[in-house]
Amino acid sequence: MIDTHAHIYATEFDHDRDEVVQRAKAQGIEAILLPNIDLASIEPMLKTEAAYPELCRSMMGLHPCHVDGNVKQTLAVIESWLDKHPFIAIGEIGIDLYWDKTFQAEQEMAFVTQLNWAKERNLPVVIHTRDSITQTLQLLEKEQDGSLSGVFHCFGGTLEEAKAINELGFHLGIGGVSTFKNGGMDKVLPHLDMNFVLLETDCPYLAPVPHRGKRNEPAYTTLVAKRIAELTELSLVEVNNITNTNANSLFKL
Repeated sequence: MIDTHAHIYATEFDHDRDEVVQRAKAQGIEAILLPNIDLASIEPMLKTEAAYPELCRSMMGLHPCHVDGNVKQTLAVIESWLDKHPFIAIGEIGIDLYWDKTFQAEQEMAFVTQLNWAKERNLPVVIHTRDSITQTLQLLEKEQDGSLSGVFHCFGGTLEEAKAINELGFHLGIGGVSTFKNGGMDKVLPHLDMNFVLLETDCPYLAPVPHRGKRNEPAYTTLVAKRIAELTELSLVEVNNITNTNANSLFKL
């Protein structure tokens, strides 16, 4: 199993990161992919990757919630890292209009800029979208020249949105929301094309049932896989094999 989206470098794990990693290994987690957030997250992320090289792989990007009036300067620093260190993806990037629309234009500019980095470097992108699926898909459609690939992480949308994402050649990151009673994913998951599905936790956020509301961790990827198996009538082994193949292919692990 591969947790394709985990922030185990976050301060929430500072007191027990080793134990978290050991629990992940005990649950059969073979890789933990670390998305960057902003300038401050780079150092702890790279330290975590260096501490667990057999498991952790880093991405580089600027999260839309950390886009502000200084976005051009921030992007310049983020881009400079792409020449200093090997990264498996550009991420996480995207558009988030949930809290604040003040910097929507800057978010869109940052998103397109980082999509172009991905094209130039032949890297997949990891997309964060919240209250912005229409805008995100419109921009992605304009930029998709056949060379872009990636995943819409933490997918919790409709079947129509899933199909639109897949038609652009993009995967769906399925996490803890799939286990929520009112998450709506029980209506969507059985109809998804499994060749586009990835497992993720987005830890420390969005812990699956029965840990909802508590700190999430990579070991709980198993609970997501079990939920997908239940809803798709596949075996757990089949879900693991399919999603592993998808992740290995997308991220060239």
